Amino acid sequence: MSLKYLQNQKNLLYLMTIAMTLAFATWMVLLNNFVVERASFSGKEIGILQSIREIPGFLAFTTIFILLLIREQKFAYVSLVMLGIGVLITGFFPSALGLYLTTFVMSAGFHYFETVKQSLSLQWLSTQEAPEILGKLIALASFTSLITYFFIWVSQYYFSFSFESIYFVSGFICLILTLLMWIGAPQFKGVTEQKKNLVFKRSYWLYYALTFMSGARRQIFVVFAAFLMVEKFNYSVSDIAILFIINHTFNWLFASKIGQLVGKFGERKALTFEYCGLFLVFYAYAYVENAMLAGALYVVDHLFFSLAIAIKTYFQKIAEPSDIASTAGVAFTINHIAAVFIPFSFGLVWLISPKFVFLMGAFMSLISLILARNIPNNPKFGNEVIWDLINRSNFKRL
Repeated sequence: MSLKYLQNQKNLLYLMTIAMTLAFATWMVLLNNFVVERASFSGKEIGILQSIREIPGFLAFTTIFILLLIREQKFAYVSLVMLGIGVLITGFFPSALGLYLTTFVMSAGFHYFETVKQSLSLQWLSTQEAPEILGKLIALASFTSLITYFFIWVSQYYFSFSFESIYFVSGFICLILTLLMWIGAPQFKGVTEQKKNLVFKRSYWLYYALTFMSGARRQIFVVFAAFLMVEKFNYSVSDIAILFIINHTFNWLFASKIGQLVGKFGERKALTFEYCGLFLVFYAYAYVENAMLAGALYVVDHLFFSLAIAIKTYFQKIAEPSDIASTAGVAFTINHIAAVFIPFSFGLVWLISPKFVFLMGAFMSLISLILARNIPNNPKFGNEVIWDLINRSNFKRL
C-alpha cells in the first residue's frame, strides 16, 4: 500500500475501520463457541464476561482527560494496539479469569478507539457528506467482516485451525496495520479546536436518551441473540460464521445506501422505521422455535442496526462544533451505563426464561420509538427537539 493513500482523512478512517473490524470480528465470532467448548461457560459466566467487556465503554468519558496528554489521532493508534494485543492473546487463556482479563484489554482498546473514531469522523466530515461516508464505513466494516468470517469458516471447517492460532493471526495483522498508519499518515487537524473538558448540555438531552436506549437494546442483540443460536439451536462455529457472512453481505451491499436514505429522509423517519422493525424482531425472538427462522431474525436484526448512524448525524446537526470530541466520550459512557449491568442481570434472567430477555428488548424498542418521534424534521442548533421536556418549553415547529 502506498503511503500516499494515507494522506487523506477519509482513507485513514477506512484503514482504521479495517484494522479494528478484522480484530474485533474475529474475537466476536469465535467467542460463544470458545467459551462454551474450552471454558464451559453458562449464561451466568457469559453475562459476567460481557459486563466486563462493557466497563471500558462506561469509562469512555475519560477520553477527554487522555486527550490532554495525546492527540486524538495518536490515541486512536494506541487504542488499536490495545485491541490487537487483547485479541492476539485471547486464545491462550481458556479459563474464566483469563478470559475476563483478556476481554478487558481488548475492550479497552475497542471502546477508546470507537470513541475517538466517532469524534474524528464528525470533525473531518461535513454534515452533507457524513451520512453517506458513515454508511460507507459500515459497509467497509461489513466487507472486512465478510472476509474474516470466510477465512475463519474455511480454517475451521476444512483445516481445523485452533482457536489460539486464529486469534493470534488476527491480532497480529491489526498491529501491523496500525504501525503502517502510525508511520505513514500525517497528523490531521480538525476544522474547530475541541474543548478539553467534559461537556454535558441540557440541549443535547434527546441525543443522550437515544444513545442510552441504543446501548441497552444493543446488548440484548450482541450478547443474547448470538448465545441463543449456540445454546438453544446448537449452531457450530462454521454455522455462526456462515450466519455472520450473510449478515455482513447485506450490510456491505446496503449500508452505504442506508446512509444516503438517512440523508434523504432525515433522522426522525429513519429511526422510526428502525425501532418499529426492532420491536417486531425482538418479539419474534421470544417465541421462535425454528433454527432457520432464528437465523433469519438475526440477519434482519443486524440490518436494522445500520440505521443507528442517524443518531450520530442528528447530534452532528444540533451540536456546537467544539463540543464533538468531549461529547463523544460522554455519549459512549451513557451508551454503556445499561451495558455494564444488562449482560449480568439479564444473564440471570436467562437462566429462568430466555423469552423474558427478548420481551424486554421489545419494550426498549417502544421507548426508543417514542423518543425518536421527538426529533424535528430539520434538526439544527437551536431546534434540537419538538417538545423540550427538560426546559419545559412548548412544542417547536417541525
